Amino acid sequence: MQTRRSLLAVSALMLSGISAFAAAPLPFNWTAFDAAQAAGKPVLVTVSAPWCPICKAQKPVLAKLGTDPRFAGLVILEIDFDTQKELLRRFNARSQSTLIAFKGKDEVGRSVGETQAEWVEALLEKTL
Repeated sequence: MQTRRSLLAVSALMLSGISAFAAAPLPFNWTAFDAAQAAGKPVLVTVSAPWCPICKAQKPVLAKLGTDPRFAGLVILEIDFDTQKELLRRFNARSQSTLIAFKGKDEVGRSVGETQAEWVEALLEKTL
């Protein structure tokens, strides 16, 4: 049921032209990820845990960057570090607070534990 909701949310955002990034991150699912890549959208995959202080520090940085028109088309999908271990293996993410940037189908950068706005912004710019 959660996958259906996520897919519908991503589809609605893509069709309406509204940024998925300006809203809260969507829970990761392959359908949404594949659809965003097929549409040529820049994608940011975040690996987060509710208990992680670095993840909590990243969220306002990402939210602020989400107001920047340059990143209006960025789709952000969140992997739960505690419950989605198979996804962690597939993305070779070994810790929470990992940010993985994609331009189309290509991974263009990743960051672990970064909370400085300038560095996160530089990572996001690689998706454009």
